[in-house]
Amino acid sequence: MVSEAAERAPEATGLRLWNMVVPRDRFGTELLAGVTTFMVMAYIIFVNPAILGQSGDPTFTFPALMTSTCLVAGLMTLLMGLFTNRAFALAPGMGLNAVVAFQLIAGMKLTGREAMGVIFLEGVIITILVLTGLREAIFTAVPVSLKKAISVGIGFFILFIGLSEAGIVVQGQGTPLALGQLTGIPVLVATIGIVLTLILHVRGVKGALLISIVATTVIAVILNTLSGGKAFAAGAVMPTALVAAPDFSLVGAFDPFGIFVKVGALSAVLAVFSIMLSDFFDTMGTLVGVGSQAGYVNQKGEFKDVGKPLLVDSLAAAAGGALSSSSCTTYIESQAGVQAGGRTGLTAVVVGILFLLSMFLAPIAGIVPAQATAGALVAVGIMMVGVLVNKDDPMDLSDPEVAWPVVITMIVMPLTYSITNGIGAGFIVYTIVTLVKGKRESPMLYAASALFLIYFLQGLIKMLLPGGG
Repeated sequence: MVSEAAERAPEATGLRLWNMVVPRDRFGTELLAGVTTFMVMAYIIFVNPAILGQSGDPTFTFPALMTSTCLVAGLMTLLMGLFTNRAFALAPGMGLNAVVAFQLIAGMKLTGREAMGVIFLEGVIITILVLTGLREAIFTAVPVSLKKAISVGIGFFILFIGLSEAGIVVQGQGTPLALGQLTGIPVLVATIGIVLTLILHVRGVKGALLISIVATTVIAVILNTLSGGKAFAAGAVMPTALVAAPDFSLVGAFDPFGIFVKVGALSAVLAVFSIMLSDFFDTMGTLVGVGSQAGYVNQKGEFKDVGKPLLVDSLAAAAGGALSSSSCTTYIESQAGVQAGGRTGLTAVVVGILFLLSMFLAPIAGIVPAQATAGALVAVGIMMVGVLVNKDDPMDLSDPEVAWPVVITMIVMPLTYSITNGIGAGFIVYTIVTLVKGKRESPMLYAASALFLIYFLQGLIKMLLPGGG
């Protein structure tokens, strides 16, 4: 059912700005939800510049990248809240920033300007798809079972991120994954955060996630200080200054055509296409997953006015290239604010304002270590998995038509660390199942599955091209 807060008449509300409608009795909840989402997302302020900075491009300085990260996240999240009245927050996407740093710049030898031009181009293309209705048509064509699987898969993904950040799950020696050593202050802090979140959540404490993050951060700072200040790779240190001047030197530093000159049209098209696919379907997964929990998606899998958040997300991708932050996309961490009660655009507006303030208050935002958010991520992931056993509309996993695509979608996401991979695998498996059973599906679904085949077979395609392999 669509959120009541988003449907009430203007005269019954305390605030209306553009399309944002907020009832008076929801102000406190929405403000708290916005702070919660920001706290869970704040790591991107430092992680994104750190990843892009590894590309080797000399113009990618940490202060400039940090400013661009906060600027695009703040502006596009504000737009999301005011234009859509939904509690979605946006920031430069993890995974896509690594593609920019290691594939486009380090691998293809593009400059930072040329790499950001690629991001700008894919954002423009996705925006065109939204304006022509194709992106929404694909979104609508996805069956309910797959939409639920996407939501659950993202839940497992978030849970996995939390356990990984905590150091509880690590890469194994001889195995893909293994249990961590469970020693050291960072693991201790993360474990405290997870247990504290569990206790607060079970007892139904309002603002449990935010309380957990703040309390765990305080513990982290104390333990880090007692250990000599070197226990954490980042965060858990009181800042020496409260403010820092933003560096806007990378704003507008992009070249959308440089890649065609440097690597040729075919390689350029494949690069833009692969990033576009990842961006396109990552967003779909996030909107379905978070939207289901927020009440934006009904029992039939319908998301009213989904075209609005899709449009903002598409414009954000292009803005990420124009501002040199990497592609800006809707964040699965928005779920933290939704679980804290966020339902309207005010949640997003709060997040956007905090990101913009972070350009000046970066030292303060840097206090929170990644381990302090582990408990919130684990809690959010567990709550999202609840869709799988919804008593009002359960999935019949004894039916192969449901079980195969659903389970593949859910398991591939966390194990490959990619929402896109999970959705793509689910699409392809679902298409195979329906073809075997002789069922007809939307042409959009078949087209999407075909595109995913190309996406997964990029390496083979490149090997078969002249000079490939």
